[in-house]
Amino acid sequence: MKDENRDLRKAGLKVTVPRLKILQILEEINESHMSAEDVYRKLLEAGDDVSIATVYRVLTQFESAGLITRHNFDSGPAVYEIDRGIHHDHMVNVDSGDVIEFQSSEIEALQKAIATKHGFDLVGHNLVLYVKEAKR
Repeated sequence: MKDENRDLRKAGLKVTVPRLKILQILEEINESHMSAEDVYRKLLEAGDDVSIATVYRVLTQFESAGLITRHNFDSGPAVYEIDRGIHHDHMVNVDSGDVIEFQSSEIEALQKAIATKHGFDLVGHNLVLYVKEAKR
C-alpha cells in the first residue's frame, strides 16, 4: 500500500480508500487493459462498496494526473492501463478483442522520419493495428 500512497501523493491526489483500491487493482491485474466496468466488477468481487460513478470519477482523476492511460479501441468500451512511462503500441484482435502490446524501434523511426519529411517534429502518437488470425 505504501507505493500506492506515494503514487497518489506524487500525482497531487488525496489518498482515499477508493483511489487506493482502484489503483491497486490496475497495478495487480494480469490483463493490462481494463474497462471501468471490469474495475467495478473486481471491487464487487472483493466485497468493496464503491459505486460505478466513483470508479469513473477516480479513473478520470488518474488519467488527468498521468497515472493511467485511456484507450478507445474500435467500438468497445474505453480501457485503462497504468502509465509506466514506456511507450508501446497496440494490436487488437478483431475476432477475440484481445489487446496485444508491442514495441518496434523500426516503426518509431519511420513515424519520426515521416513527420520530419513533412516539416514537423513528432511529439507523440498512438498506433493501433486491428488484426485477425492469419489463414494458413
